[in-house]
Amino acid sequence: MLLVGMLDSPYVRRAAITGTLLGLEFEHRSVSVFRHMPEFSKINPLIKAPTLVADDGTVISESLLIIQHFEDVAGRSLRPIEAGARVRDLSLTGIGIVAADKAVSVEYERKRPEERRYANWQERILTQLHTALDLLDQAAKRGELSAGPELRPGDIAAAIAWGFCRFVIPEFAPEDRWPALAAQARACEALDVFKAWPIDRE
Repeated sequence: MLLVGMLDSPYVRRAAITGTLLGLEFEHRSVSVFRHMPEFSKINPLIKAPTLVADDGTVISESLLIIQHFEDVAGRSLRPIEAGARVRDLSLTGIGIVAADKAVSVEYERKRPEERRYANWQERILTQLHTALDLLDQAAKRGELSAGPELRPGDIAAAIAWGFCRFVIPEFAPEDRWPALAAQARACEALDVFKAWPIDRE
């Protein structure tokens, strides 16, 4: 299998870490959807990161679907087995994904020329980001997020979203406002599997 995309993407990074934790072997190729569009389009004409090229050559877009394929290949999931814990993990995973989504939106808005920015939209996405971070921080305080020993998808999504926020928009994600989430993410980043897939723009 071939996973394509830059590790400064929270979606690429979440897929890579999940695949590694599932014990899968795959190649990773750092190709930018911005700087390497012709190269990326030859792999996936949608120019969507992450992209996975399965062993049979099938191209899969979207990180959630790539992770689903990883689970199919591995024959197992990182999600808890018990029904209540499983549902809670789905909820936390979703919140982590929203946090990453809104952080990406905040970063993209900053790239627009000042005269093309829409203040009401900026305020909305920043509010959504901060709400998601509030919810993750509360979950971390309750002990619902951890750094293992067995990482769950919610743990991974939360840590990666926080790491991305601190990497691209630190002024909108001060550590002292969300200390429990920051501590959980630091503990995850200290793990070998996170170190194997560091945030990187190269």
